[in-house]
Amino acid sequence: MPIYEFKCGACKEENEILVRSHDWSGVCCPDCGSSQLEKKLSVFAASSGEHDAAPPCTGNPSGCGRCAFDN
Repeated sequence: MPIYEFKCGACKEENEILVRSHDWSGVCCPDCGSSQLEKKLSVFAASSGEHDAAPPCTGNPSGCGRCAFDN
């Protein structure tokens, strides 16, 4: 079951709600019970693995070139 992000038009609260299908009509706000939910555009995180194998930051800019410290 997908988790969708919603913003309630009545109380303005934002919630993540587990919905059984793509048809989320009839889902009510868990805070106020209103059915005035607006589905938000969800952004998901994905890792390509390129930074997973990198060594930890030492704080030395010439060490790996990834940190924002200046000498």
